[in-house]
This record gives sequence, C-alpha cells and structure tokens, in this order.
Amino acid sequence: MQVWKRCLPDMLVIPLSARMPQNKTGEAEASPVFLCPMTYFKTLPRSRAVFLALTVLGSTLPPTAYAAHAAALTAQHAPIARDTQPDSDTRPVTQHPLKLATWNMDWLMAEDGPLAATAPPDRPHRTPADFEKLAAYAQHLDADLIGLQEVDSIPTAQRLFPPQAYQIFITQDALLQHPALAVRKSLHAHQNPDVVDLNVAPTAAAHQLRRGLDVTIETGTSPLRVLVLHLKTGCWDTPLSDKKHNCPVLLQQFGVLQNWISARTAAHEAFVIMGDFNRRMTVYDPFFLLLNKAAPLSLTTAGWASPCDNGTYFIDHILLGGAARNWLQPHSLRVMTYKAETGIPTLSDHCAVSIRLTP
Repeated sequence: MQVWKRCLPDMLVIPLSARMPQNKTGEAEASPVFLCPMTYFKTLPRSRAVFLALTVLGSTLPPTAYAAHAAALTAQHAPIARDTQPDSDTRPVTQHPLKLATWNMDWLMAEDGPLAATAPPDRPHRTPADFEKLAAYAQHLDADLIGLQEVDSIPTAQRLFPPQAYQIFITQDALLQHPALAVRKSLHAHQNPDVVDLNVAPTAAAHQLRRGLDVTIETGTSPLRVLVLHLKTGCWDTPLSDKKHNCPVLLQQFGVLQNWISARTAAHEAFVIMGDFNRRMTVYDPFFLLLNKAAPLSLTTAGWASPCDNGTYFIDHILLGGAARNWLQPHSLRVMTYKAETGIPTLSDHCAVSIRLTP
C-alpha cells in the first residue's frame, strides 16, 4: 500500500493511501495522524512550540500514552479516556443504531431564489445537475440525522433530503445561510429555541454571526438533544491568548457553548454538538478544554485526520455529552469523499463526517 505524506502549517503529517480503506457503503475511514520531525519545534518560540506539542500529542497518541506526556504540562486537566464510564443510562440496549453526520454544504442556495441576488458573487453557483449529484451523495450517506451548514432555506435542503424521507429544521435568523438539521421521518423531533447567543457580533455590526440550531430527538430510550452550529472562521489552531485571527470572537462563542453544555448536564440530558467549528480541535486543544470544564465530552474525531480534499484536519466535529458518550459505536467514524469526475461538478468544499450511536 503506497502512502504519501503532507505537512500542514502546524506540523502534523497525514499519511493517506492512494486508495483509502472503504466500508461497505463506500465511505472512507479516517486516517491516523503522525508527527513531523520534532527538530522543527526547535525553530519556534517556546510558547508556540509547547502549544503545538500539546496539540500534536493530543492528536496522535492513544489515551494511555498521551496522558503521561500531558500530565507534566497541563496537570489541571485530566485526559478524556475513551473508556470512561458513562454519566447515566445503563439500561439494556433496545434501540436501532442512529447514524449522525455533519456536512457543510458550501453556500447551498437556490439560484432562482430571492436570496441569490444578495449573496457574494464569488460563491459557488450550482446547476440542476449539481443538485442532482449532491442529492445522490445525500442518499448514499443514508444518515438518520444530518447537521447541515450554509443552507439558505428549507426548500433548498429538501432538494437533497426529500420531504417524503426527511423533515428539515433550520434556524430562524435573517441571514443568507443557516445551520439546519435533516431528520429521518421515522424519528420524532421538535425544535427548541435557537441558541441566539452564538451571535456574539455587536448589534450594529454589518455582519451578524450564525445562531445555533437546537433540536430534541426522541430515540426510544431517552431524548437526545442535538445542537448544530457553524462558528466563526480564522482561529484554526492558535492559543487562547491570541488576539488576532478572530480568536477573541471564537472564544466568546465557546463561552456560550459552555453555558449550553452546563444546562444540558444539569438536566441530565444526552446531547450532541456537531457542525463546522472552524477549529482543528484535539482533546488537548485549549478551546476544547474550555468545553470539557463544563462537562466530560467525547471528541469523536480526536486522533484522526480526514481524507477529504486529498488530506486535511478535521474542523467539522461531532461531540458527545451525557449518556450519549456511552452510545458511540467504536470505530464508526467515517468520511464521505467525492469521486473524481470529468467536467468537475460543483459539490462542496467539505465532506460529510459521520458516526453511529446505539441509544
């Protein structure tokens, strides 16, 4: 099996085979992440090197190995072990597995809709054939819950997830693009009030930020609270102290997520947070640790790289909290990649990321 390497700016290497391992539905498994030569860290300022070392260790080593390394550097935070006991809900399993996915659609808009004229001119423009191809990929994904980002309206989402098979929930803000959730029709669900506080932009700001979509799913055992989000871009992997790259804005949004997590924990609810975090999170990323202070969380993408777009880091994540941490099917993380085609269609610059839960 041929393997190639690609060093990204924060010095991780993503080894990918020429043909990614496929599951029976054709989705690629995520790839393990390995270290670049540590000599590079000697060229960095001490604070930056320590931060990147923590990020790398949290991404690459199994829990038993990175716990020892991290203890000396960040003793105040306990590592999140994958075999940690669940918070609650130890009843026998009686429910069919649920497949959850998150998929940023990259300006999915109706070209003949009222919003298209006010959208940026350099956004992706899709033909009816492009929508048909995306709908085919959505059918191939075959997930029960699909968190969507950058969707303009319910009718547009229904072109991929038809109403006879899915119900669509979407945030109620007056923006060009929204978080949305496609829920398989066989599941009972209801929408909760939007997480308005994720829009931390000043009221007078020209560009407002996206709200979070909050939906409750009845799983048959206990309700599952699902938050779909799309956070501020720019602060990919820098420390909390960074005052540039929109990091202060992202930090405010993570504070809102802390409050939401605390509320779910106080109510003893199983919950999922999924979407485009615009952050290359690991279990030792300081932004993730802020959330983990509110309640123990499972970062399902931790320790893996994405085969999407010839190899990249995950910024689309699925976090589990409460009893849902014990529902994760081991080794169920998948990434739906796109086939190489002639006459390249306009699909999305993100790939769908999915896991399976057994409530």
